[in-house]
Amino acid sequence: MARIVMKFGGTSMAGTERIRRVANLVRAQAAGGNEVAVVVSAMAGETDRLVNFCREANPLYDPAEYDVVVSSGEQVTSGLLALTLQAMGCKARSWLGWQVPIHTFSAHANARVGDIDADKLIEHMQAGEIAVIPGFQGVSDEGRITTMGRGGSDTSAVAVAAAVKADRCDIYTDVDGVYTTDPRIVARARKQKYVTFEEMLELASVGAKVLQTRSVSLAMKRGVRLQVLSSFVDEDAPAADTIPGTMIVSEAEMDELLEKSQVERQTVTGIAHDKNEARIVLTRVPDKPGAVAEIFLPLGEAGINVDMIIQNVGREKGETDVTFTVPQADLARAQALLEDRREKIGFNRIITDSKVAKVSVVGMGMKSHAGVAAAMFKALADRGINVQAISTSEIKVSVLIDEDETELAVRVLHTAYGLDAPAEAA
Repeated sequence: MARIVMKFGGTSMAGTERIRRVANLVRAQAAGGNEVAVVVSAMAGETDRLVNFCREANPLYDPAEYDVVVSSGEQVTSGLLALTLQAMGCKARSWLGWQVPIHTFSAHANARVGDIDADKLIEHMQAGEIAVIPGFQGVSDEGRITTMGRGGSDTSAVAVAAAVKADRCDIYTDVDGVYTTDPRIVARARKQKYVTFEEMLELASVGAKVLQTRSVSLAMKRGVRLQVLSSFVDEDAPAADTIPGTMIVSEAEMDELLEKSQVERQTVTGIAHDKNEARIVLTRVPDKPGAVAEIFLPLGEAGINVDMIIQNVGREKGETDVTFTVPQADLARAQALLEDRREKIGFNRIITDSKVAKVSVVGMGMKSHAGVAAAMFKALADRGINVQAISTSEIKVSVLIDEDETELAVRVLHTAYGLDAPAEAA
């Protein structure tokens, strides 16, 4: 017997027929003698619909009231799933965020999980009752409903799994695991059996849409084993632990698997891409101490994340060009902020480009293998793909390229690092 937290996303909950399919998966786990808690998202598209209602009601909406409105999507699906499970003869009940309770802190619409008082929840699970919990929501110290931002249901599931000391947290999505890259771009992408937390965190942060970055970080911190599975299977499918998904594990567990030869250590684990980047160039910035700080401090204070940064070699006149990237959604705000500070910063022109994309290679094996970046640059150069900016970490190399060349770059790199599945298995 195991204690399992199962999480289902919006596409898995889109309509009563899909909810019934989810209920069958949940019932199968409970029938195996496992203690089960389920975390659900709102139906696909429902959160966007509710957000639009808020904007129509008041463009300058109160974030606290916004949370009341948008959290209702998950409340509906949690109630519907509990009702469906009951109709199947299962003991089940819904638990809203404030009923668990899931305590949060920080701002409305982007709250972070604090602590979860799970004693009552565990008591009901031990009595054989399936707990159905709406993801994405919690309660503030003031007793107000809070929400955790886009993808927050993943974080809810991991937090609940940590609180109830679950043996595993199964994240059901519209894909059946973590692939070496997006299989819609590369038909010969391979599904991974195991990926480390560090690799998944990097992949999520550079564009892989499988898991929310914050959920992976929390799982790594709290030692929660994650499994990525597909909910789009037949109703008579076997229990989740017999379906080959992708397990997200610690580096220590991965080392054990390598020693037992259950998995191969690859130099590169995956290729990710992100088209939601924008490039900003400030020309003729004074080449003196403090000049760069005048650029990036106000951006940081405005909550605008800066990724790649390049400062060119200083000119003879004591000037330099500074290039950096920001999320595409923040481009207009960043540009306006910098224009307001033109005189203080001292730059000549601001040049922007939103038709760019970031392509990244990620892998723990990069720690012990030299030449990964060089192989990346050569593979791109051989196909005439120009690199506009570069950023690196211990297990990641990212480049900024023209948006129109994204798919080509992903395919070229996937082949260059030997990640293509054999032709007969494609």
